[in-house]
Amino acid sequence: MSHGSSYPVGRPSSTTRTLPHALTHDRPAVPPALRLLAAGVCCLLALGLVGVVFVWTQPGQWIDGLLLPRAERGGGYAQPGGLFGPATVVLRYFGQPALLAVLLTAVLVVGLHGRRLLPGVVGVGTVLAAVLAAGAAKSALPRPELAVADSTTHNSFPSGHVAVATALALAFLLVAPGAARRWLVVPAAAGVSVIGAATMIAGWHRFSDVLGGVLLSLALFCLAAAALAARSGGDALRPSGGPTSGRVRRALVEGAVGVAVLVWAVRVLVPGLAAELRSGPLLAVLMAAALTMLAVGVAVFLIRPVEFVQPGRTGAPAGRQRPRNIDRYETYS
Repeated sequence: MSHGSSYPVGRPSSTTRTLPHALTHDRPAVPPALRLLAAGVCCLLALGLVGVVFVWTQPGQWIDGLLLPRAERGGGYAQPGGLFGPATVVLRYFGQPALLAVLLTAVLVVGLHGRRLLPGVVGVGTVLAAVLAAGAAKSALPRPELAVADSTTHNSFPSGHVAVATALALAFLLVAPGAARRWLVVPAAAGVSVIGAATMIAGWHRFSDVLGGVLLSLALFCLAAAALAARSGGDALRPSGGPTSGRVRRALVEGAVGVAVLVWAVRVLVPGLAAELRSGPLLAVLMAAALTMLAVGVAVFLIRPVEFVQPGRTGAPAGRQRPRNIDRYETYS
């Protein structure tokens, strides 16, 4: 008669259970593809809301006119002062097809070098889609006459220049390594903010047009990244580095610091900005810069747990590779 323990030794227990996903820190509670898809849909809804409010309502048209009043001479929206010349130069050079081709080629080269050629191709596709979508929206959407002083019926929503600049910045995020993405937030947002400010100072676009261009490209980016994340599956996920609450707090702190740095740069480093612009255009430039920083920061936060590296190029064949985070799927007694 055995007097030992009645519990089985060395055999798996019949009561083996899997820990809930919410208790594991390596796997996000919501799949990245689903989060990106939801964010893309939200951006599309926000884009539609901005268009409805600023294009088709009297208060929206009035706010646009308050932020960017018509010039006293000439009747256009170009802002008087010494910044008009530099703004038109920036827009003229940025609008050249040759420069756009060079930037798109750079996205593909960076993607090929980092084994992210497919994300690079998708990033180039989002830029071209932004061009087509912005042009189609400006041609199709009417801007009604609502008896708003100094408001014209010419529709310029959304801005094609801003949409292209935003899509280019986000395309580089797709081909950048995960650790390098956060360092691209400030330069990417600064570049888009310069283009947005130039369109308003030169009188090409209203504040709502700039906001619409950013939202349009952010929506396209989220939808494209969702498709890439769904296609990559579990091999594309990398450890999250802590609970979700900690990542959110860290992202908020980084975003606040980035916005503060960008606002400081706009107000201090750009010579004579505050002196050259009236209060309305200055407020529009600052708000557009802050919202652009927020949009790029959100994009980086959404794709942080995802690596878009194409598998199967090095080491074992793709079909025999061990998933990177296989430990997340193990069971515990």
